[in-house]
Amino acid sequence: MKWIGALLFIGITTWFGFEWSQNLTKRPKQIRQIKNALQILEAEILYSQLPLQDAFATIAKQIPEPSKSFFSYLAASLEKREIDLFATWENAVKNLMETSSLSSNEKEILNQFGRTLGQHDFSQQQKHIQLTISHLERELEDAIDDQNRYGKMAKSLGFLCGLFIVLLLI
Repeated sequence: MKWIGALLFIGITTWFGFEWSQNLTKRPKQIRQIKNALQILEAEILYSQLPLQDAFATIAKQIPEPSKSFFSYLAASLEKREIDLFATWENAVKNLMETSSLSSNEKEILNQFGRTLGQHDFSQQQKHIQLTISHLERELEDAIDDQNRYGKMAKSLGFLCGLFIVLLLI
């Protein structure tokens, strides 16, 4: 019975290690999604001159989850005539953080961008989008570095921690 418990414990800690590694792998992909979405938003605002609601709906059709849900929520909220865009944006960012592997740095970058969204003319809005994309690019580099540095280690660490604790208890 002890051995079954020990194997189960090692299995669980190994699973935690694989989950940690998977989150490290997902984060760069999700940052790229957000960057692509902002580039689409820039094009929709500047060239198509669509209202934000329509721009968000267009973006939601073009990108995968979890970013798709983020922009779908924004489009749906604006369709309901939510007056405060920043409050809606903050709620959408909060929901995105719960369903994605993004870190608090990306949350802060997105919230800063949300404060400026719809507040300026086209050229100023374009500058804010480009600034946000450059901040996300920096975070993307950090995420890739973390993935390369800690990805394999997380898998091994989960197994080794479980094995260490089991050996201590035996």
